[in-house]
Amino acid sequence: MAVSLKDPQDGDLGEVADINVTPFIDVILVLLIIFMVAAPLSTVDVAVDLPVSNARPQPRPDKPVFLTVKGDLSLALGNDGVPREALQAVLDQQTGSDREQRVFLRADGTVAYRDLMEVMNLLRNAGYLKIALVGLEDTGQGNAPAPSAGAKP
Repeated sequence: MAVSLKDPQDGDLGEVADINVTPFIDVILVLLIIFMVAAPLSTVDVAVDLPVSNARPQPRPDKPVFLTVKGDLSLALGNDGVPREALQAVLDQQTGSDREQRVFLRADGTVAYRDLMEVMNLLRNAGYLKIALVGLEDTGQGNAPAPSAGAKP
């Protein structure tokens, strides 16, 4: 209960129904200090000395096998279209039935993850377990538009 210290006309101090927020602010400040001290303790910091990799990049094969999943979900081996049912036969023909040869898998950006996994399952069922996903190399230039044929630099 609070008391107003204004000069009343009748000489009696009246009660004020305002909320005293001073204890509330004190509690909030104490909680703030507790959380500021406890927050750094809650992070997990495991010291790990990771080894440096000395692996050399793998040489590119002379005749890489590129399997492409187009935006309409059709498949192409190299530049030739391939039906899904005949994928194993065409791959065996192109690789000479060498199932240890790596297959480079490319996909259009609009192809859903589920559809890409179906193609990877087709390759696995065909016996080709070495699959490499192909992407564009980030040169740090972003998506700069290509200059048109008639534009001068």
